[in-house]
Amino acid sequence: MRCPQCSYSDSKVTDSRSVEMGIRRRRECLECGARFTTYERVDNSTMSIVKKDQRREAFDREKLLNGLRRACQKRPLPTGTVEKLIDDIEYEIQRTGRTEVPSSKIGEMVMERLLTLDQIAYVRFASVYRSFADISSLKKVVDDLVEEPEKGSQLPLMSGDELNNNGE
Repeated sequence: MRCPQCSYSDSKVTDSRSVEMGIRRRRECLECGARFTTYERVDNSTMSIVKKDQRREAFDREKLLNGLRRACQKRPLPTGTVEKLIDDIEYEIQRTGRTEVPSSKIGEMVMERLLTLDQIAYVRFASVYRSFADISSLKKVVDDLVEEPEKGSQLPLMSGDELNNNGE
């Protein structure tokens, strides 16, 4: 493990803890003394994703992360929210013990979580995931969100205090 400060290749572990998705290790560089945290997680290379056309593909966390980052781009989400969402999905899949998971299952898991997180990110992801054929399909999803606001949640762009202070 290389030190992020000086790139020295040796460090000592000062603390280790189990976390939901693996092990969290606190390290100290033996050269400069900088402290940093690393995370070890289960290797999901044995998990396959079954695509719609029945092709199998190795699970790729980065691919899912990139898709979610695009959907959540420029949204007021707390730092680490997207990574936590993917951690939750990976953990849920691992608990099933299955080595093959349909891509549709992962897509539905993502959409279920995005719906409670941010409606705009949900619509962005749904527009790619569901491959809307026309604007009326997209309009139906948006209309459903407007008609049933309890289904999803919407993060405010500004807090109540910011809104009140701007109005004065």
